[in-house]
Amino acid sequence: MTDLIALMADLEEYLGDPWDASAPMPYPRILAHDEEQRYPHVFVDALAGWGLYDWIVPAANGGRAVNVEDGFNLYRLVGRRDPTSATAMVLTSLSYMPVWIAGSDAQRQHFADAIRAGRKLAWGLSERRHGSDVLANDTHARRTDGGWLLTGEKWTIGNATVASTVMVFARTSAKGGPGGYSVFAVEKDGVPADQLRHLPDEPLHGLRGLDMSGVRLTDCLVPDDALVGRVGQGLEIALKSSQLARIAIASIAMACVDTALRTTLDFARARVIFGTTVAEVPYSRRQLAESYADLLVADALTTGAVRSLQLAPAQASVWSSVVKYFVPTFLEETLARLTAVLGARYYLRGHPRHGIFQKVLRDFAISNFADGNTVVNLKNIALQLPGLLGNAVEQDPAKVTEAARTVAGLFDPAVPMAPYEPAEQQLFSRGGDDSVLALRSAVAALRRAADTADGRDAAWLTGCADTAGLLADEVHRIADEHAKLLAERGGRAASQSAELYDLARQYTAVAAAAACVHLYLHGRDSFAPALRSPAVLLLCLERLLRRFHPTRAVTGPDDITEVARIMADAHEEGRLFAYRPFRVRW
Repeated sequence: MTDLIALMADLEEYLGDPWDASAPMPYPRILAHDEEQRYPHVFVDALAGWGLYDWIVPAANGGRAVNVEDGFNLYRLVGRRDPTSATAMVLTSLSYMPVWIAGSDAQRQHFADAIRAGRKLAWGLSERRHGSDVLANDTHARRTDGGWLLTGEKWTIGNATVASTVMVFARTSAKGGPGGYSVFAVEKDGVPADQLRHLPDEPLHGLRGLDMSGVRLTDCLVPDDALVGRVGQGLEIALKSSQLARIAIASIAMACVDTALRTTLDFARARVIFGTTVAEVPYSRRQLAESYADLLVADALTTGAVRSLQLAPAQASVWSSVVKYFVPTFLEETLARLTAVLGARYYLRGHPRHGIFQKVLRDFAISNFADGNTVVNLKNIALQLPGLLGNAVEQDPAKVTEAARTVAGLFDPAVPMAPYEPAEQQLFSRGGDDSVLALRSAVAALRRAADTADGRDAAWLTGCADTAGLLADEVHRIADEHAKLLAERGGRAASQSAELYDLARQYTAVAAAAACVHLYLHGRDSFAPALRSPAVLLLCLERLLRRFHPTRAVTGPDDITEVARIMADAHEEGRLFAYRPFRVRW
């Protein structure tokens, strides 16, 4: 089992002081690359030199990837420095997924060797005319002697130009449909220019140095062994690949907010106005503490989601969509709050400490639409609501007991996991979401903990149990509204209604609350000591309760002061804004 804390500390030490221009990856040079819209070759090469690519290559093929959470957190560290570099490397990781899921042993090894040698991959899925509607894709492949001829265009593809290989999603049946697409590994070396042309790089709002271009294929000949998996398996491969992608992109979002919060906290503690620092103003203190709590909510939710890929792969479709919808939309509001605290400084980009805030503010946007936008993910949740809500409301004792056992492993980082096998992930959960199913029993566990606690901890734990109970009650209301919607409009009309998508959105907030409670109950021994305070959990739950009741308060000034102190200590002691004590240089 990897000592992830030591591994993260080693990478952070390797990256050096982020304010030292001579370090391998400092903010001044990162900002210069961004201004010039340069692909971050120098940073990617430095990270590859440390061995970061090894954590996206299976151990069976020479890498070190056994647990998904290792790579997730390592890329989170990189994203704190430069989301562009992190995204560039994650793109290669996600482009390897089709091979990891369905490729032959020879393909797995071939592309693992290529990645470890520093070669980049791209995932050619989207098209200019069709966006997220992959079953409308026009790129097609037809058999010929000794291989396949690919024709079509893939557009807004990360790494498309710099990559040595593009994994192409192409129609292999004239009628299309779920079984009408396949995946091909198009290796560019030796392909004639009239068969493969690069499309222009698209200027981006954020991630300015990223290669976001495309390829145009014209009767591009690839050999038989370029086919990944079976003919017609393309959609299955794409959907299973997206489950990891949707969770992985959350690491970039969380990294951006970590950096933004540190920048704002430094400013607030130094800036004196009306005779006091901004950080001491009660309103600003609450804004900062709430922003910290928001990051911890995202940390709890992604902890369960990442580990679910190995411990509960049958539920991957729910976890991945919940994370992909909830984390970016929730943390987008956090960034808006921080701009209010930072004031006019956030609009300046000349000084590195303000420039890096503006950069992560722009770069963050990628998390909202990459690998399935918010609507796509809400639709995936909405289609599964009948089973999810039915199980959560029914509270069958046998199912609840089994769910409680599952979440104990999902949320305890000390529990070992079998090596990641992405092919085991399922495309539909069949009503399974153990985290929400076990929320009621977790509320009861909080009440028992409150009964045996003393002093402030007892009061905080009682507040946690009460607040978590209110959030659990929302499941019943959502279920009632869902049943009413189906009765009034019928299945087909209801499935396309805005109201159904809104119920799916509400479900994600309950799922986030369940994750916070489960992590506190099962993973507390892995926390930095200060974060074991139930005051932190109480504020996290209040943040989620306010998704339903915007004016309801369960914390007061003393509670906020406690969380603000814990946040300030984490910053001063050089710890990532996360539950586990990961070390950072700033």
